[in-house]
Amino acid sequence: MSSSPPLDCGSGGGDTAFKGLRIASLFIIWASSSFAATFPIVAHRSRVINLPLAVFETAKYFGSGVIIATGFIHLLAPGISELTSPCLGAAWQGYPYALALALLSSFSIFIVEVIAFRIGTAKLKKLGIQHDPHGHAVGAYTAHGPEADFLPDPASGDHGHSDLEKAGKGSGADHSSDSKQELLLTDEEAMAQLIGVAILEFGVILHSVLIGLTLAVDASFKVLFVVIVFHQMFEGLGVGTRLANLILPSKYHYVPYVGSFLYGITTPIGIAVGLGIRTTYNPGSTQATLVSGILDSLSAGILLYTGFVELLAHEFLFSPEMREASLGKLLYALACMMLGLALMALLGKWA
Repeated sequence: MSSSPPLDCGSGGGDTAFKGLRIASLFIIWASSSFAATFPIVAHRSRVINLPLAVFETAKYFGSGVIIATGFIHLLAPGISELTSPCLGAAWQGYPYALALALLSSFSIFIVEVIAFRIGTAKLKKLGIQHDPHGHAVGAYTAHGPEADFLPDPASGDHGHSDLEKAGKGSGADHSSDSKQELLLTDEEAMAQLIGVAILEFGVILHSVLIGLTLAVDASFKVLFVVIVFHQMFEGLGVGTRLANLILPSKYHYVPYVGSFLYGITTPIGIAVGLGIRTTYNPGSTQATLVSGILDSLSAGILLYTGFVELLAHEFLFSPEMREASLGKLLYALACMMLGLALMALLGKWA
C-alpha cells in the first residue's frame, strides 16, 4: 500500500500571519523594483543626471551576472526541486523534466531568433544594407546590444565606409541618446532589439509573479521579504540597464519605460493575487508545485539562453571594443559580472 502524500500536498491554505506587513510589502517592492529598473533609463536620457559612461558599463556587466545567476539558482534549481517533489507522484521521478523544459525553452528562443534574423536580413538586403548581427566588422555595435552594425552592400559600390561610420561622422563624437538614435536605419533593426529585450523580460516577469505569490503566503515571510527586495532591485538594475541601452527611433521612445513599468508591477501583482487567495492557495500543493516547476524551468531556459548568448557572447566575444580593450578593462568587466553573479547566487540561500 502506498504511503499518504505529505500534508502540504493538499489544497489547504498559506500562512496568514503578518497580513499588514504583507500588504505593505506590495508597495515597498513595487517602489524599489520600479526605481531600480527605471533609474538607468532616466539617467541615460537626462541632461541633468550626468553619470559617467563607466557607471552604465558597470551596471551592465553586473546585471549580466545577476541574470545568469537568476537562471541557475533562482529558477532552474527550484524547477528541479518542484518537478521531483513527492507530491507529483512516481511518474515525475523517472525523468529530468525540469532540465528538458529548460532545454525546450532555450532552443525555442533560438529558433525564433533564427527565423526573425533571416526575415530581417532579407528585408535589409532589399534596402541595400548588409547587416552583421555579431558586430564583427565595425565598432562595438551588436544586434542585441545597445546599437547595431550596418555594413555597406558590396553591390552598392560603397566599400570605404559603413552606414554606421557615416552616421557617426555626421554626429561627431556625441554619444547622447538623440545622436545614437540616428544610427538606427530601419524598423527591422528596431524589432530585432525589441525581440531580444522582450525575451529577457518574459523570463523575468514569469519569475517575478511566482515569487510574489510565494511571498504573500509563505510562513518565512520576514526573511523572504528582505531577500526579495534585494533580489528584485539587483534584477531590476540588470533589466533597466538593458532597456536604457536600447537605441530606437523616436516613435519607440516609450518602450523602455513600458518595460520598466511591467517589471516593477509584476511581483506586486503576484503578491496581490496571493493575498486574495491566501486561505485556499498552498504553494506546496500538488497543483501549485506542478505549475511553479514548469514555469520556473521554462523561465530558466529563457534567462540562460539570454544571459550566455545575448549578453555575455555579444559583450565579450563578439564585441570588437572588448576584444581590443586593455587587460585592466577586461578584468574590471569580468569582476563586475562575477560580483553580480555572486551576490545573486548568495541570495539563493534564502530565496
